[in-house]
Amino acid sequence: MVGMRSSRRLFLRCLRLGHRRHFRFLSHFVDYLRYWKFCIVSLSYNSFTNSDVVIESLFEPIYWLVDHVTRWFGIVFVGLVIVLTSSIVLIVYICVLPLIVQTYSTAWICWHLTYGHWNLIMIVFHYYKAITTPPGYPPKAQTDIPSVAICRKCIAPKPARTHHCSICGRCILKMDHHCPWLNNCVGHYNHRYFLSFCLFMTMGCIYCSVSSRVMFQEAYASIETYNQTPPPAFSFRERAFNKSIIYLWVLCSSVALALGALTLWHVMLITRGETSIERHINKKERKRLQATGKVFNNPYNYGRCQNWRIFLGVETNIHWITRVCLPSSHLPEGSGLTWNTPSWIPTNQASILAI
Repeated sequence: MVGMRSSRRLFLRCLRLGHRRHFRFLSHFVDYLRYWKFCIVSLSYNSFTNSDVVIESLFEPIYWLVDHVTRWFGIVFVGLVIVLTSSIVLIVYICVLPLIVQTYSTAWICWHLTYGHWNLIMIVFHYYKAITTPPGYPPKAQTDIPSVAICRKCIAPKPARTHHCSICGRCILKMDHHCPWLNNCVGHYNHRYFLSFCLFMTMGCIYCSVSSRVMFQEAYASIETYNQTPPPAFSFRERAFNKSIIYLWVLCSSVALALGALTLWHVMLITRGETSIERHINKKERKRLQATGKVFNNPYNYGRCQNWRIFLGVETNIHWITRVCLPSSHLPEGSGLTWNTPSWIPTNQASILAI
């Protein structure tokens, strides 16, 4: 009996000790969980965090994928532009131009030859300059840069109107956007080339569509007869001619609509003295100030005509011909680090560093 009681007491004591160790283990585990939760919260806490920051963080992997795909496919897009443009030029020289020479008067032939080659030269020149001209970068060695913020990615001073391009991996002066069709950023030093290319390419596409409209109607009517019984006797050259004219008209009309809309969008932005990025920033700032009863004024807006003169670099009237209507490699106004009113702009607006 004494042995049984001793065994029972020993068993109960071990059972209580096991319970104590179990609860002690759970207590330590809960403490560790609380400790790691505190560490994560302390490292990720930000008083400026809102729903936009959370959504941006969740979409960060998608942004990373898009950036890398755009970076690697930029060369493909540039090659595609060159191939498509060359094909249209080839069709015009082989199919359209001979008919113009045979059917039009001498005056119309001279007009087509002059305008067509001028437009082609402007397209080639501005596209080449847009893809080869660096958009402009803040100097790394210089420490006394007039800046308004510190770039979170570069950990370097960021001048006014400068933004970081995640595709290029560096800050861009007066960044508008990263264009995959140029495989380059559109910034301070190549913004004019980009817009000029869009404008002259749209004009060229409209010119080709209008000039080949009658040919397109005849070629389309001919192709509709291919399935008749018996089929009409078309030679291989005639079939190739009809398909080439249809390809030219459809491609030029589509590009004219799409690129024309993009060109109008950038024309509106330049008229207002904004870039694509500043458009969204100013829209938010305008709403924020409107809620407090204040009015937002864009400090880079000098008026419609003056904005275009600054953008195109037109200092005198002759520059409308030499710098706008003819190929020109003149530099834009300013260095892109500070934004002061040009001396040749008649305005009473004070010099602006940044906001």
